[in-house]
Amino acid sequence: MEHVDVLIVGAGLSGIGAAYHLTRNCPGKSYAILEGRAAIGGTWDLFRYPGIRSDSDMYTLGYSFKPWKAAKAIADGPSILSYVRETAREHDVERHIRFNHLVKRARWSTETATWTVEAEHDGQTVTFTCGFLYMCAGYYRYSAGYTPDFPGAERFKGRIVHPQHWPEDLDYAGKKVVVIGSGATAVTLVPEMAKTAGHVVMLQRSPTYVVSRPAEDGVANWLRSKLPAMTAYGITRWKNVLMQMLFFNLARKKPEKIKQQLLGLVRQHLGPDYDVETHFTPRYNPWDQRLCLVPDADLFDSIKAGTSSVVTDHIETFTESGIQLTSGKTLDADIIVTATGLQMQLLSGMEVVVDGKVADLSQSMSYKGMMFSDVPNLASAFGYTNASWTLKADLTSEYVCRLLNHMSRTRTDYCAPRVDGEMEVAPWLDFTSGYVTRSIGQFPKQGLRKPWKVHQNYALDLAALRLGKVEDGVMEFGRKTRVDARAA
Repeated sequence: MEHVDVLIVGAGLSGIGAAYHLTRNCPGKSYAILEGRAAIGGTWDLFRYPGIRSDSDMYTLGYSFKPWKAAKAIADGPSILSYVRETAREHDVERHIRFNHLVKRARWSTETATWTVEAEHDGQTVTFTCGFLYMCAGYYRYSAGYTPDFPGAERFKGRIVHPQHWPEDLDYAGKKVVVIGSGATAVTLVPEMAKTAGHVVMLQRSPTYVVSRPAEDGVANWLRSKLPAMTAYGITRWKNVLMQMLFFNLARKKPEKIKQQLLGLVRQHLGPDYDVETHFTPRYNPWDQRLCLVPDADLFDSIKAGTSSVVTDHIETFTESGIQLTSGKTLDADIIVTATGLQMQLLSGMEVVVDGKVADLSQSMSYKGMMFSDVPNLASAFGYTNASWTLKADLTSEYVCRLLNHMSRTRTDYCAPRVDGEMEVAPWLDFTSGYVTRSIGQFPKQGLRKPWKVHQNYALDLAALRLGKVEDGVMEFGRKTRVDARAA
């Protein structure tokens, strides 16, 4: 049985970053990473669909400690994967990774201040122990995406594909393609497939806000030509963080004004004769759901070129040759792509047991958006819904290191956030996207006061996680009551 001070779960963007922060800030701590798949990269290794790219700029999606040096700020998936793997090599992370280890259960003992973690490997159960467990495995099921039960799907004679498991042998050149969905994946797939397909239809029940942004950040590229890489990166990172925060706050304070500005930009791209009202005007306000980013207006360009189109309607049934819509229209298709979203999953579906009792984390409170009330020495990285994932993941890793170093200095063995008294609660995420509303019940609650309130705000989290007190009156620190056999 292998024991480490810190066990990280997940070797994707968050997990590799966590390993760096541990190495830099807690050099005396041993660690290992359990990765359920056979490769580094997480999302960026899993998704292989055409055009896969970030929907955040790489100056904020990139790590705080490693400058993004490529010209494109909106990067393609292979470039991001290369960046993550390069980071792992540079900081000697690879030798700490245990591949094909799928975590199933974690049992905490207050007596020994130890987590016992069970993982599946080659059909066998393998056990690890650790003092601190850090979950960096994302927020969705890797094994399967979300696909609604479409009536008549079994009748369709062509191929039905979900982007989460894109087949390598799929040839869509010259074919009629229908992409079902209107989220980030759909708006990425449509213009890319339209380059060689006969025609691509984006079929949506309702529209999403779509915003075009230059693929390259001219200011960033100029700064990089004049300044040291890390200096230029830091300036660009803060520029983009502040612009994003300003835009989000304006959207919350003046939603109708921002809505009209966004729709005006779409009209500029598509022209006065295009039906923006039907196809690009959502029923909700900006940032009630995540905005879809398209680099260099590629989606709009493909629509204007006639290689793609948007249909806003509902599916009545699949047919042998395509899709019958409730309006009575039909869409012929050789290939149907169901870009219908993810299945959110808390802690990769891992069962958590605390002192012999299964913990129902859906009834717990989220502490600073990273820990769970009454669950000791367990943290989870979860990024922002209104900004880049890595901004919060980096701060979370820094705070985990602060906790570990504090426990070393005070000779304590565990830390657990405790709720003191009654508190009004709210859902963990204030977001109306389908993938959130379908699954939010399995996630913890948040409070309406700190440190239980989940801020979607980098500046507030920076103050709380990097500068705030570790002993805040809520976090309880304690010592184990029994020396375990390993230590003896």
